[in-house]
Amino acid sequence: MSADEGRIVVGVSGSLGSLAALHHAVAEARRTDVEVLAVLCWTPPGDEYGYRRTPCPPVVDAGRAAAVARLRQALDEAFAGRHAGARLRCQTVRGETAHTLVRCADRPDDVLVLGAGRERGRFSRLIRPSVTAYCVRHATCPVLTVPRPPLQRDLEALERGHGLRDLVAGN
Repeated sequence: MSADEGRIVVGVSGSLGSLAALHHAVAEARRTDVEVLAVLCWTPPGDEYGYRRTPCPPVVDAGRAAAVARLRQALDEAFAGRHAGARLRCQTVRGETAHTLVRCADRPDDVLVLGAGRERGRFSRLIRPSVTAYCVRHATCPVLTVPRPPLQRDLEALERGHGLRDLVAGN
């Protein structure tokens, strides 16, 4: 694969939204015959700042191993342990998710595919800004956001405490 050939870079976390994005990326890769790069971003426990204050290589090794396991589990859940049907390369990358995904999707013909995150309140967005919004603003390639799957919306409604009545009623 040449360095200037486009890819579909997809952020994978294991969430329902990221699995929907992975399915969409693979379907598009089958249609266009390009490679999919599935990226799971991770940081050491306590984040990078905490690690810099007290470095501990075994902690980084454990974090890396946990990220690899999470990526494998996400792929197993997405494709039920079968071949995805497209050229699929997987990578765990140490770094904050939004910045790292923008760095990974660095080729002119790349497409960055992300699952839409869960609905969050204003305060939550202040504490932890949206990965999708950051990528849309800073990526040098097109960014495609895949809507949350209906199952994810239903589960979020249940978590908020008023979804069971709506689910039973079919709303």
